Amino acid sequence: MNDQLKKLLKIEERINYLLQIKDYTNWGNLEGFKTTCEKLKQTVYDHTEEELCGEIRKLHDSITFLEERAEEHLTPMERVRIVRSIQRFSLKDILENVYEDYTELGGEEDANVDPAMVCAKATIVRRVKNKTYTSSVMVIGQESGHGEEFRNGGSCKPEGNEKALRFLKVAETEGIPVHSYIFTPGSYPVEEYPGAAQQIARNIYALTKLRVPVISMTSEGGSGGAEAIGLSDYRLMTSHGYYSVISPEGAAAIEGKIREGSKVPKELIEVCADRLRLTAYDNIKNGTIDRVIHEPPLGARRDDFAFFALLRNEMIRATDKVVLTTKNFKAFRSWEIRRKKTNVEQEDQVMVSWDLNKEEIKRLLALRSKKYWAMGIGGYTGEPEATLNAYNLARVKTEKIYYNLRYDILKNHKKEVRKVIKDVSGEGSVMIKRLTEPITAVMDLWAKKKDKKPTRLITYTPQQVEESRPVDPLELTDTYTSPLANEDRTVTCPNHEKRGCKDLWIPDLYGEFAGVCETCGHHFPLEYQWYLQNIFDKNSIRFFNSNISSGNPLEYTGFTKRLEGAKQKTGKNAGNLTFHAKVNDIKIVTTMLYSDFRNGTVGSAEGEKFAQACALAKRKKRPLLAYVHTTGGIRIQEGTLGVVQMPKCTMAVREYIDSGGLYIVVYDNNSYAGPVASFLGCSPYQFAIRSSRVGFAGPRVIRETTGIDIPPDYHSARNALRRGHIQGIWDRREFRRNLHKALLTMGSPSLYYR
Repeated sequence: MNDQLKKLLKIEERINYLLQIKDYTNWGNLEGFKTTCEKLKQTVYDHTEEELCGEIRKLHDSITFLEERAEEHLTPMERVRIVRSIQRFSLKDILENVYEDYTELGGEEDANVDPAMVCAKATIVRRVKNKTYTSSVMVIGQESGHGEEFRNGGSCKPEGNEKALRFLKVAETEGIPVHSYIFTPGSYPVEEYPGAAQQIARNIYALTKLRVPVISMTSEGGSGGAEAIGLSDYRLMTSHGYYSVISPEGAAAIEGKIREGSKVPKELIEVCADRLRLTAYDNIKNGTIDRVIHEPPLGARRDDFAFFALLRNEMIRATDKVVLTTKNFKAFRSWEIRRKKTNVEQEDQVMVSWDLNKEEIKRLLALRSKKYWAMGIGGYTGEPEATLNAYNLARVKTEKIYYNLRYDILKNHKKEVRKVIKDVSGEGSVMIKRLTEPITAVMDLWAKKKDKKPTRLITYTPQQVEESRPVDPLELTDTYTSPLANEDRTVTCPNHEKRGCKDLWIPDLYGEFAGVCETCGHHFPLEYQWYLQNIFDKNSIRFFNSNISSGNPLEYTGFTKRLEGAKQKTGKNAGNLTFHAKVNDIKIVTTMLYSDFRNGTVGSAEGEKFAQACALAKRKKRPLLAYVHTTGGIRIQEGTLGVVQMPKCTMAVREYIDSGGLYIVVYDNNSYAGPVASFLGCSPYQFAIRSSRVGFAGPRVIRETTGIDIPPDYHSARNALRRGHIQGIWDRREFRRNLHKALLTMGSPSLYYR
């Protein structure tokens, strides 16, 4: 009878699982089956064993039928509910069942730095021709748990991602592969040091050039929080998982313009889940993952041991695959090519060493770079100017040779010659001084005896001073006045109660005052054209890659029309302007995210333009300025094609900085989310215009996620400076001067003008 009762409890668990997937609707008479199950539990001893077996068999057959029907017609939102179920396998289940042994690092449970992030040194056994080989790996991933509140459902705090970074570096030091497992709806949105955005940016920056193989597996990948450990050489995803730019509920709140505190309609959530193209098969189609791991019907659960065996083989296979692509031995590489052609699994036939030498590490990093540079290329229209035709390709190659010869070889040779001359002349001066010392002493003694006339001080009249004073080349160019200055009225400064600011006459405020209150320094927003015309040298701006145009790669309903409206409104094709410019004759490359085009959101086109700007600045040895007029984050209508711009652009920035480039970021107005948590936040030189707001998530998202009501100045530039997010606050009127000073005092000697 006890065995029958266990079977009944198992059926009840399956019914509850189906109810959760179907959002607790009475689909397929699930409520009726649940009631039947409850009655049988209460009257279990009122039946004979044969009767009970018959009833349980009927229930089993009915639930099995419903499970099969549910699996055949799973919607994207139902897949989201599957990965959120407490019956879903977690990272701890993987550690227990995929690896032979593991040691959790950084503490355990409540004593952990952040229980939502687990790091472990693990061993995995490979069997090859009846022999066993034990290898060490570093396992890093979010632990969503099975209902434990202290894990925040896998939503990591900044210190959790910092812990992950620490052990990524340990793996690099020890030369062992990294297996990362992604189980997160998104990072915990707090700005206190080290800050959610800044820490994610640091993680992604480190992963771009981590000198060991990295394999990732995604079950639940929400937004930029997934990319904190998700940048990898091979990206696996479970067949019932999801990987998305935003949760379906978040997308529905934005699309439906739902007021804070109001309930989002279920129908709209379902629609958004479908539009986001967040399933494994959508992602492999878009090229944002490499392989799908097939799960049992309705997803793998904590006791699906066959799935864990499959996952083990997939992780070993993926690690072998990454390592094989780097190997020097031609036999290994030709074996890999044959295996691909025949599509035969032969991992148990060849033992692949996971240790890499210097040349293999170099090849690993080159392949990782190539992989991420190619991501998202199907999400926009138009071609980068550098690859438009044979002439441009030849010009780029010629430029590489020319600038390398001029600045890397000849310039360095000239520096060495100067150093030798300086050293020789220095030694010669010391020798001459010793020889002439007696004569100099006699002449000094004779000079002291002579009467000296008082030194005459040359004086100037104020008029002479005024006439001789040169024009300051670092003043604002003053070639453009904002159209806002055309209104004949006054405006009140928001700080007038605290600082006693007087009402400001608009023609003065947006004209002579550059949008700045003279009393308190509050900065009123200005359009991006003001910066184009006033910060850079007159007639020095030359746009490039303007033909790269934002698209609607997911065919998101209604977005094509909105996109065309943005293009007509701005006369531009994307939300990122890239151009050559000069600041007091210093040539720079600039990328600008501006508010007029979809609130400065980043999609495939914007990411490609940014990456091309990095490549151009690297080739020409010029500084790179990222001016963020406004950014609302990653464009949700492009789904994960937008998310992968975070690692892609960070890869481009890392390669530019490693080549000796100077990368300066200046935030203005509102700068939030994915770009700040990746390719902007990784800059060593970040500044903000006074009165701007910088952070990871807006006030509404923070309130809804954490339940914390943040103060009004939480994202202010002053608080960002206090937390260490930025290195300084700039006054708009001093933008040009401060930028010029940064160009002269920051960066490496390899810049063209050094």
